[in-house]
Amino acid sequence: MQQHWKVGDLAKLTGLTVRTLRFYDQIGLFSPSAHSDSGHRLYDESDIRRLQQILSLKDLGLSLEEIQTVLQGGTHTPADIVAIQMERVRSNIKTQQKLLAELERLAERMNQQEALSTDAFISLLETMKKSHEKYIMEHRLNWERRFDLLGDLVNDKWT
Repeated sequence: MQQHWKVGDLAKLTGLTVRTLRFYDQIGLFSPSAHSDSGHRLYDESDIRRLQQILSLKDLGLSLEEIQTVLQGGTHTPADIVAIQMERVRSNIKTQQKLLAELERLAERMNQQEALSTDAFISLLETMKKSHEKYIMEHRLNWERRFDLLGDLVNDKWT
């Protein structure tokens, strides 16, 4: 007998919200393979694998429209996806370098007991906000590990 997960269970498993999963279904990006007699969305193992692909492509910086194109056999090659990721890494490095430079300037001014301008402080906060986006990525990698664990558990159960 094949195992199915309801939308709430899948949301807990992946760290996504039920709202996100419903939105993905609404736009035709990720739909359940079945529905219960009462109309609840039911997802199976193949659905989970597809969701993992979607979220991995999203983590690589592709838009939802680009992800749909890729999954439908569209125009993005693996080389295109790698190029997108390389540009994203370059951008993150620049952001981190800018944050480091601003923190060094701030530390120097504090050591000299200079007052900070509001503009300098706001600039620092904006740079810090951008740098924290990388931690969101790390959170996503954690749920990918959950998918891998789930896959191992399912494979062990069925083999």
